[in-house]
Amino acid sequence: MRGKNGRARSVAAVALLASCTAVLGAGSPQGAVLPEAQRTAQAPQRGQQEQAGGDCDVYKSVPPSGEDGPAVKAIKAKRSLVIGIDLNSYRWGARNPDTGQIEGFDIDLARAIGTAIMGDPDKVTLKAVPTADRIKFIQEGRVDMIVRTMTITCDRLEQVAFSRPYFNTSQRVVVPKSSPARSLDEALNGATVCAAAGSSAQDELKNHPVKQVVSVENHLDCLVLMQLGKVDATMTDDALAASQAAQDQTVRVVDGEIRPGVMGIAMLKTSTDLTARVNQVLADYYGSGAWRGTYDRWLKPYLLNDADHYWPVQH
Repeated sequence: MRGKNGRARSVAAVALLASCTAVLGAGSPQGAVLPEAQRTAQAPQRGQQEQAGGDCDVYKSVPPSGEDGPAVKAIKAKRSLVIGIDLNSYRWGARNPDTGQIEGFDIDLARAIGTAIMGDPDKVTLKAVPTADRIKFIQEGRVDMIVRTMTITCDRLEQVAFSRPYFNTSQRVVVPKSSPARSLDEALNGATVCAAAGSSAQDELKNHPVKQVVSVENHLDCLVLMQLGKVDATMTDDALAASQAAQDQTVRVVDGEIRPGVMGIAMLKTSTDLTARVNQVLADYYGSGAWRGTYDRWLKPYLLNDADHYWPVQH
């Protein structure tokens, strides 16, 4: 058991990492998994559409195509495809402190898309983007697309285009292991809860009797605030919740999940041909077994379900 001094060093270390926009990298901590009772079958499509905030079809996207249209040709002309990513999500997008390499599930996907479109991995640039700025970076042309645990919602579909979905998700709540809360409702009722600005979690918390919502730039900052005792709980995507529990053995994911949804890759609404190319790459990536392989490598140890549980299928 760690003493108080060890605990203080741990908190300080993670706080320093967060302040430098760094992350914990490779490793295989044990026991950091979602509660067994919640490892259920994927949510029905109807529920996902209802939770998307309207009656839009979160599965709808342009048909896949391998042809280069004007948007793809313009990107190739500048000899660089810029993809917005996360650098604060263990197992999704983070820098390995031992190797200095950026790695994770979304990183593998981003590189596969970039290489397929550009034909050369050296012409793919990965750029860190805060959660709250994902749409802004696309609309301002600072990135060509976002591959960053981005849930498709009706509101976002009004602002950007999305690929076909590539991952099923829902909202979960993380609390310190010392918390008496056993369910999602117990964890949220009258609590100070942290969520990343511009996230689905921040929007969902409007529907719950919390005392206060603390908004931060990236969800890793929520983990630091929990460690420091500044917030009672964190709401985030289920896969990111599992990654927090994997990073820090002093927190856990409570029973219960809400707001089923799907993640997609975001691009400019006017870049129809780019969206079509991405959809073709996604079809090939899944069909080749690469999607399953990167899931097994990065996420299965912490989510436990087989890959098929998380691949979105329109019913």
